[in-house]
Amino acid sequence: MQQLGILGGMSWESTSSYYRLLNQGVRERLGGLHSAPLLLHSVDFAQIAALQKQGDWDTAGHVLAESARRLEGAGAAALLLATNTMHKVAPAIEAAVDIPLLHIGDAVGQALQQRGVKRAALLGTRFTMLEDFYRQRLAERFSIEVLIPPQDQIEEIDRVIFAELCQGRFESSSRDYYLQCVAQLHARGAEVAILGCTEIGLLLENTPAALALLDSTELHVEMGLNWMLAGVDT
Repeated sequence: MQQLGILGGMSWESTSSYYRLLNQGVRERLGGLHSAPLLLHSVDFAQIAALQKQGDWDTAGHVLAESARRLEGAGAAALLLATNTMHKVAPAIEAAVDIPLLHIGDAVGQALQQRGVKRAALLGTRFTMLEDFYRQRLAERFSIEVLIPPQDQIEEIDRVIFAELCQGRFESSSRDYYLQCVAQLHARGAEVAILGCTEIGLLLENTPAALALLDSTELHVEMGLNWMLAGVDT
């Protein structure tokens, strides 16, 4: 197996899911006592969240680029950035290292293509929903039209992520609110809903919804597993 580096801590709630799912995936594919060869650098999310709020993406990119260099120096042969929003600074990370960054947008886009989806709803932080780094990648590389909620719902979805999900709180009222947003996006023509924040899957896990829910964390992990196990007899 090839050794995979994880840029985590954004938030650690979802990073723990990455660690668990990657190890479960290796065990399911190889059996026995096999587990995933991983390196993790976990940042202080308070610093990153403050830079997001300030719009200082250059500094945020520098922080994560330095983390990526540390992982490469420690022996990682590829990277997973365990967050959707911070893929906004993916170019800064890619420029800092000589190993590949396995992009979460590509994991989502490939899954949508395989399902024949042309129009998808997107839930995530306000940065992921409103800025073009994520939606444009899906449109240009995978011909996916992305629908987002109206502004008032964007603000509440974002508030729940930072005030609740990233702090390990999963409220039934927030779950109901997200499901209402999904139902409204379905009525507007969405074929599936992308859970485009790595914590949302923790809130909506095993929850029936008006649309099929594609968890970006699970899809990203699958991409990581395929990379780690390329060439390994499973």
